[in-house]
Amino acid sequence: MRDKVAVIIGAGPAGLSAAYNLLKNTEDIKPVILEELDCVGGISRTVHHNGNGIDLGGHRLFSKNQEILDFWEEILPLQGKPPIDDKILHREITLSPTGPDPDETDRVMLKRRRVSRIFYLRKFFDYPVSLKASTILNMGLGRTFNAGMSYLKSCLHKVPEKTLEDFMINRFGKVLYKMFFEKYTQKVWGLHPSEISKEGGEQRIKGLSLSKAVLNAILSPLKLISNKEKETSLIEEFYYPKYGCGQVWEFMANEIVKMGGEIHFNTKVTDFETDGNKIIAVNTIRNDGRSGKFRGNFFISSMPVKDLVEGLGARVPENVAAVAKNLPYRDYILAGFYCNKINLKNNTKIPTINNICPDCWIYIQEDDITAGRLQIMNNWSPYLVKDFRDKVFISLEYFCNEGDELWNKSEKEMIDFGLSELQKLNIVNPEDVIDTVRVKVKKAYPAYFGSYKDFDIVKNYLNSIENLYCIGRNGQHKYNNMDHSMLSGIEAVNVIKGGLSKDILWKVNTEKEYHEVKK
Repeated sequence: MRDKVAVIIGAGPAGLSAAYNLLKNTEDIKPVILEELDCVGGISRTVHHNGNGIDLGGHRLFSKNQEILDFWEEILPLQGKPPIDDKILHREITLSPTGPDPDETDRVMLKRRRVSRIFYLRKFFDYPVSLKASTILNMGLGRTFNAGMSYLKSCLHKVPEKTLEDFMINRFGKVLYKMFFEKYTQKVWGLHPSEISKEGGEQRIKGLSLSKAVLNAILSPLKLISNKEKETSLIEEFYYPKYGCGQVWEFMANEIVKMGGEIHFNTKVTDFETDGNKIIAVNTIRNDGRSGKFRGNFFISSMPVKDLVEGLGARVPENVAAVAKNLPYRDYILAGFYCNKINLKNNTKIPTINNICPDCWIYIQEDDITAGRLQIMNNWSPYLVKDFRDKVFISLEYFCNEGDELWNKSEKEMIDFGLSELQKLNIVNPEDVIDTVRVKVKKAYPAYFGSYKDFDIVKNYLNSIENLYCIGRNGQHKYNNMDHSMLSGIEAVNVIKGGLSKDILWKVNTEKEYHEVKK
């Protein structure tokens, strides 16, 4: 009998994983999920618009953790037959002997080929950069030589590491830093790397990174890096649901409800009621203005730390409240374009429908372009595009701050701005655009500057609340990958079941290896 209640704030990967595991691995705890939006998945959801689907950010389902891989396949079994585009192109792919046919069922996980490149100097660079004549030609002999010499200098003379700029120059040299990091980092975070603490680098630049990939290619011909020092590889294949990343969360949510859990949509947590050192209830407000109260024995939070601390009210010590109030975030805008065609030609040996370029996403490193990445949804899954044989669905991703110039643009202004950038890059002609969509996301990326340097003050206070467990990207103010967020939800259940230390939750995603390297 489930006579205890775990109130879970947020129906993203972390919250759903916690609820699912509570139902699978306990007999006395019922999960009750409170979600502010009308859908599940958080920033890992898929937005469907007029018959087309597009991910917020694009999310490859890949993990070094076998538990997570098994978890995904439990929700969506791996394909046993090729999807429609692979059938048409006669591409060889990995199949499961007992898996379903994507053309006969929606509950299926595809296995997709990973292709991502860098767009820099109006040219394509492989990612990781491959050692071939076109790479040297694109960079130029002078730039290649200077990059190698700059790296040698960084090996011989290290600067004191106080900022993210110091961190990157010490590892890649000033030339590569200027080429591939300085402007792009400023685009993503809204601050120059010299204004960001080095923790930002330690969190996201692990082992193999954009510059490390470039570094391997540049220094190999110069004999400045040995084979033993090279990273093994980036993932070449990844799992991906038939109808987008959000599909895995939709199926998981359905399973949670079937097993006896509850999910309340359009329900925003406003504040908390406490008794001594415990939370006893959360107060909520629905979109229609109705208020509510949810009591529980355990409270698992993936809401932004800033909002959580504010909701705890006057009981929070002044120094904790001050740090939390000033925690920085970056917000996110997606501008989608359904097109008759795009101008990016397929200059690879990878076959594609209509010979479009094969990339899942493209990193836009150009200084004169505000967008950070371009997605091509046809290459994620043909089932996401209404007419994948003749049309292309792409999106531009923008990083911004709530209330700034980008954020305050109307939908038409944002679409017009995105289209102007696509024109500048010669990717799309205006007359080829059939349909558009804009999506805005608040607090998409917790950031490592500002008051973050004092974050342990907040973390220690939250850990001191006996029945509160913080999980997920925003719940821990940690730039987690999707699988790390899921792991934090799973670990929260382990901590509750075993009466274990909450430190276990905060140790998720602290390894030093890069997420996409599997040795």
